[in-house]
Amino acid sequence: MARLAGKIALITGAARGQGAAAARRYVEEGARVVVADVADADGARLAADLGDAAVYRHLDVSAEDDWAAAVADAVRGLGGLDILVNNAGVLHFSAIEETRLADYERVIGVNQVGTFLGMRAVIPEMTRRGGGSIINVSSIEGLAGMPYLVAYSASKFAIRGMTKVAATELGDRGIRVNSVHPGMIETQMVYDAAGGPDADLSWAGKKVPLRRIGRPEEIAELAVFLGSDESSYCTGAEFVADGGATATHAFNLS
Repeated sequence: MARLAGKIALITGAARGQGAAAARRYVEEGARVVVADVADADGARLAADLGDAAVYRHLDVSAEDDWAAAVADAVRGLGGLDILVNNAGVLHFSAIEETRLADYERVIGVNQVGTFLGMRAVIPEMTRRGGGSIINVSSIEGLAGMPYLVAYSASKFAIRGMTKVAATELGDRGIRVNSVHPGMIETQMVYDAAGGPDADLSWAGKKVPLRRIGRPEEIAELAVFLGSDESSYCTGAEFVADGGATATHAFNLS
């Protein structure tokens, strides 16, 4: 039997990268999926490729009204909502003294505020259905700091904390809340931040025990596990997929 049979999921930032990989795996495992993003052309194309099991919804995760409409669409169009994957995120590199307030607020607005709004928006429907799973995508930068990522790290640490608060508040409703902490993953967002599609990321892979960067599909597998009943006793936890990056420390960067 498919691991997500009968479940309805909303995945943000699902037009490409980790979100798109998760949407594909969710459909393969029997779920129906709301593909949510601001990249309308890519998102609509993915939903069309996935067939009747997926619909596309424009969703700016930093906008309250967009969240209300997205959840209403899931309930009205697909029949409910069992899983939220808060995956949408943006990345910004700059030294602290060179970080403009507007850039800091943009990262916080998408990554941190977007996660908060998403959790808040789905609670009533998940409560009505007797439970659900919220999967918040943080980062290894939500476990330890990295130079030039002050806004990103702040937002990812916040996601980690909000996850634990939500898990303690929502456990008695059968709603599980966990965070996922990827290391460097081969996505367009990372390539864009590194300078473009031809950027060389091999140096990063050499810094971790597995000697490579990760693939979006590997993070999608974690999202499947956390959305499924296989993780029925997991809540408030941190799930790391980083090639071993957090197993070491700065003196072992060879």
